[in-house]
Amino acid sequence: MSATARLASFIATSSWADVPVSVRHDAKRSLLNWLGCAIGGANAPSVDLAIESLAPFSGPAQASVINRGRRFDVATTAVINGVSSSVLDFDDTHLQTVIHPSVPVASATLALAEHLAVPGEALMDAFTIGIEAACKVGNAISPEHYAAGWHVTSTCGVIGAAAACARLLKLDELQAAHAIGMACSQSAGLSEMLGSPTRMFNMGHAARSGFMAAWYASKGIASSARALEAPRGFGNAFTTRCDWSALTDTLGVTWELAANAFKPYPCGIVVHPVIDGCLLLRERHAIAAGAIERVEATVNPAVQVIMSHPEPADGMRSKVSAEHCIAVAMVRGAAGVQQFTDAVVRDPAVAALRRRARLLCSDAMAKDAASVCVVMKDGTRHETLVAHAKGSAEVPLTDAELEEKFRSLVAHGRHPGDASRMIGMMWALEAARDAGVVARA
Repeated sequence: MSATARLASFIATSSWADVPVSVRHDAKRSLLNWLGCAIGGANAPSVDLAIESLAPFSGPAQASVINRGRRFDVATTAVINGVSSSVLDFDDTHLQTVIHPSVPVASATLALAEHLAVPGEALMDAFTIGIEAACKVGNAISPEHYAAGWHVTSTCGVIGAAAACARLLKLDELQAAHAIGMACSQSAGLSEMLGSPTRMFNMGHAARSGFMAAWYASKGIASSARALEAPRGFGNAFTTRCDWSALTDTLGVTWELAANAFKPYPCGIVVHPVIDGCLLLRERHAIAAGAIERVEATVNPAVQVIMSHPEPADGMRSKVSAEHCIAVAMVRGAAGVQQFTDAVVRDPAVAALRRRARLLCSDAMAKDAASVCVVMKDGTRHETLVAHAKGSAEVPLTDAELEEKFRSLVAHGRHPGDASRMIGMMWALEAARDAGVVARA
């Protein structure tokens, strides 16, 4: 089978009964994390702008915007929930590809699931298939695709969103292939936009475009049935090398949800081991920021490429500044939502230490590892090696830690509901008669 045909067959014919119980639980973890991020980010200025921009053109009230008390058509709701769930940069990460898969997939799937009034099991089934589609395609084209400048969450996320919605719409294999083709034609997003509001809109529009691709296919609109592997198809157009066996040989065999990771810090995941190291040294040696001469972090080269921005202009851009992450960890002793604001960026103590942060690159350093050395003004050196960052596959967040993260995001989003009740609802989602309860909660 070709890559497109294999993925279409998986969408149309795979069985929820064949999904391992552990993977079903991983799906709940991913959805819980996504919902928390959407609640926490719902009042951000970017979400206000999304609603203001899209509301005049929205169709009938079909689906709920998380934590806003507003309803729009499915396509518009997918965009807005995609923006809100990504704005804090606290979303999940598929570490092999650096895709944040739940944002485009869940934003599209939940909006359509609410409109169709499907049960919770159907939502989880479609979500799981969408995550697999996005991440398996990502595996096939990584790392060259991202290195070329493509925003992989949106370019692959649109395919995942289309796959999930195709499943909810019960498309057959040919229709699913056409949905994949239309998603591939709408695939877009540049990593140049990281650190700007366009990043969130990349992901929101991937959700919308994925839904529309599946909807078009359900109405009989045709596309190429070889969209992924054709000479002028997705793979050859978007990357210099692709290995479709990473998709064809593994669908339904290995599950990418099992490799999905959750952030303990709301910023670029490649700098998380550096934050771990800074926080550890600060606490272990009772380090006062004013006594620091400089901080040296030996990191994987990806940190330098993605996150070396010693003078971020604002809170949003500070999320992609390794130097800012180092500074807030040492000055504030934390790297949570409140440490990535405009006010903290302007804090003189934080700004001063940002300028004394140094990134040293080593190809031998894994992406989830870092060595941190704090050099004091009296010449003392405090050093530590973080072999695996908290939140990585080796040191995953526990269910209890995910629940605590969810509670903190509900509080940040000023949501009036009972966080514990919502957590219970998510763990019991598979048995829910109406998946829309998630959006309306």
